[in-house]
Amino acid sequence: MTTGDSWRERRRALLRDDPAAAETAARLLAEMGTEERDDEEIEAAHRANRLAAVRTYEPGARLDEELRLRLTGPDTEGGALRFQWGDALLNPVENALSVAAGTPVQLELTGVSAGSTVVHARPVASVTPPEPQAMEAPATSAASTGVQALTRLLGALEAEQDVREWSRLFDAVDTLARALGKFELDLGMTWYGADGDMRRAQLTERGRRHVERLREKTRARDQELIISGRITELRESGWVKVKTGTARNAQAYDVHFKEPEALLRMRPGLGDNVHFRVRFRQRLDAVGIARSTEYTYLGPAAEQSSLPLEP
Repeated sequence: MTTGDSWRERRRALLRDDPAAAETAARLLAEMGTEERDDEEIEAAHRANRLAAVRTYEPGARLDEELRLRLTGPDTEGGALRFQWGDALLNPVENALSVAAGTPVQLELTGVSAGSTVVHARPVASVTPPEPQAMEAPATSAASTGVQALTRLLGALEAEQDVREWSRLFDAVDTLARALGKFELDLGMTWYGADGDMRRAQLTERGRRHVERLREKTRARDQELIISGRITELRESGWVKVKTGTARNAQAYDVHFKEPEALLRMRPGLGDNVHFRVRFRQRLDAVGIARSTEYTYLGPAAEQSSLPLEP
């Protein structure tokens, strides 16, 4: 990591043999203050300035988009990407971006560099020629839209905040967090946009632990329902599959009998029509995602039409 005032130190060194010039330079530099900018921020500023200059004579100019992934951990100092890391990590990153964007986003690897292990990638260019209207007012790319949502979620995880706003994206990030944890890696993500903007986020051990807590902290939500249909499967261990219609894609439910003997006493047969009163239990994690569902037999119910249920 370097700071943006390194050029100041070089200037001081050049003027060291000229006391008057050195004193003047030191006074001016002190008045200007110290910039605390890392290499990525400096590069982003250069990109924005370059784009602004080009747009003075080509208003529709845009920069190439780039995604940089910085992996840090016990085995990353060599600046190389191990095959097993690539297999485990690159696809979850692409999938998370796709889920965040709400449409498939394809990435391609353009290079690997040192400074821990830095992976350079970019969105795969679309082969469809842009419409004239799009050329006049370029729309935000799908990758950029995905990055905006993904970086916000990663920031909330690192801050150990409530992330229910991004529940649809949580499982994709959970997969990425598990892969990072497997190899004891932290992920830094930097996005360079077509308009010169830059977005950054990271997923460290702190964020991964928060993901794990949110996933494993569950609560039960119960509801009493009636399931009506015909038996299509029986198991001695106390399970009955009830299909609610005759169509091939009709909903089916696995109903559990806590006491298998109660099922045996009913003497059910395949194809029998049944009407069960059941307890429908969902186990929801802290983000609100259902991690498990179960239907437990409570007793017989009066004959009636089955209710439309979501498993």
